Amino acid sequence: MSRPRFNIVVRNRLALVIAVMTRYLLGMAKPRVYVETTIPSFYYEVRTDSEMVARREWTREWWDNHRIDFDVFASEAVIDELENGAFPQKHDALALIEGVPLLDIEDAIGDIVEAYIQRHVMPADPAGDALHLALASFHHCDFLLTWNCRHLANANKFAHIRLVNGILGLFVPSLVTPLELLGERESP
Repeated sequence: MSRPRFNIVVRNRLALVIAVMTRYLLGMAKPRVYVETTIPSFYYEVRTDSEMVARREWTREWWDNHRIDFDVFASEAVIDELENGAFPQKHDALALIEGVPLLDIEDAIGDIVEAYIQRHVMPADPAGDALHLALASFHHCDFLLTWNCRHLANANKFAHIRLVNGILGLFVPSLVTPLELLGERESP
């Protein structure tokens, strides 16, 4: 029974990606992307196993060659997580997002985070994944870009996120990895 639900969620996410990108291609506003902490972190990933190398390369490909197709945002939460992180390229990761506009953390965001935690959408860390999802939802970002496939870019959680955001009257961003936003570019 869980397999059909998974397929429906994947099809719905693909449909959203296609709809947003079509809107952009028709000359409408660029899709809005909220970049959470794993994106600048993976841009400078140093682990050498094949999965980490692939994620680093896909992240760099999106950031260097496809980011221009989107209106990209981060938040003070991303900066705080990067500053508090213990990884070799921390200063480079912070420099990478230096010019990225930051979304405001409005008072309502705290209430949304609390609702996510109470409804078991996200782990009980109010400064973590729940905050990133609340920011992307509150500020109507089309995509929340992440490598956090456990709590965010997880097709098995998307239905629950969509349900809770619907109850809260919030926009539902598509939770994607850089690989899903690479798309194809036309040759000049």
